[in-house]
Amino acid sequence: MNHFEVFGLPRKLGIDTAELQRTFYELSRILHPDFHQGAPPAEQASALEASARLNAAYRTLRDPIARVEYLVRLEEGRATREGAAATREAPPELLAEMFEIQEALAEAKAGGLDADGRRRLAAERDRLLARHREEELRLAGPLSAAWDAGDAGERPRLLDACKRALATRAYLGTVVEDLTEALGESQEGHVTHRRH
Repeated sequence: MNHFEVFGLPRKLGIDTAELQRTFYELSRILHPDFHQGAPPAEQASALEASARLNAAYRTLRDPIARVEYLVRLEEGRATREGAAATREAPPELLAEMFEIQEALAEAKAGGLDADGRRRLAAERDRLLARHREEELRLAGPLSAAWDAGDAGERPRLLDACKRALATRAYLGTVVEDLTEALGESQEGHVTHRRH
């Protein structure tokens, strides 16, 4: 049973999160293991499994980006368990653009960062952070809406667009983290991103 099926939802990215939360609370009251303590061990195990599945589905579906990532894995037939992540390669056009930034990062890590260099790196970080947010908005907005409205013939193209946007977002998040670290600043207020 996939996360959408847990909530009786179609494989769509546009989800009413208030309704999702309401349904989650309803199902939690039914499935929570505490309500099955007097049941036979097999029924208790089943309730525990159902409750864990419900919690995982809710954590994924309530977040628009996690929802897109999950749907991509589901559509491709890849592992959809929580924590499963694809290794995404950075888009080639982004790699070329990042060459200078990577050189400046190497220089900063070697201790050769002056005040002007710090300002340049901070400006680049802020610019990339804005692009990271734009990718998230594109994933949660136009791409999700196109997926929901698209017909079966459009699905491969839209799936590819989602994968490219996710890869771009992941790469930008990593570079923003690297820049923040090189600048000696905290991650607070900036992207926190798991490396894949």
